[in-house]
Amino acid sequence: MVNVKILESSENRIKVLFSEVDRAYANSIRRLAINGVPIMAIDEIVVHDNSSVLYDEILAHRLGLIPLITDLEGYIMPDECSCKTSLGCSKCRVLFVLDAIATDDTKTVYSGDLISEDPLVKPKIDKIPIVKLAPGQKIKLEAYAKLGTGQEHAKWQAAPVSTLTETDNNNEFVLTIESSGALSPDQIMLQSMKILNHKLKNVVNSIKEKN
Repeated sequence: MVNVKILESSENRIKVLFSEVDRAYANSIRRLAINGVPIMAIDEIVVHDNSSVLYDEILAHRLGLIPLITDLEGYIMPDECSCKTSLGCSKCRVLFVLDAIATDDTKTVYSGDLISEDPLVKPKIDKIPIVKLAPGQKIKLEAYAKLGTGQEHAKWQAAPVSTLTETDNNNEFVLTIESSGALSPDQIMLQSMKILNHKLKNVVNSIKEKN
């Protein structure tokens, strides 16, 4: 039986001791924390006005890297949604609006200026700079956030840091997970274990069907 003990827990980091477990199982949880747990990230933008110094493509890249607090219960993966549209629908995406203008002084536009249609899905940090506008410049756009995984792009990595180290005892490992901010570290670990167990059950069921 797998034994789990939390050694350290904070808002952005968790350290867990796994004992009586095979290394392959613990390492699978580590990998899923990076590439398998879905989180929200901005994936498409529709620019209505942009007189800033940044091209639309650079703006899209910057917006995509802003960590968004994710509500896994409220949305489904785009490929599982029946809408089958590029910008998605209310079941699989969240709409953000950015509307900023610099009048007499230079203005820095921050992540907190993004207005979300869902109060549960918003930037984790409000003070991430997006672009600096000179007097007279403005930017107006719509941004669409969707669920994705780190297998698709780094902006969907739930845990940018996930490491597994051995202890002096056999079949005992320490898993350390650091969150990007979209999900809490304990959510990432639990989701990783849930995904792995689901995959293992599918393998068992496939073998049973063939026998």
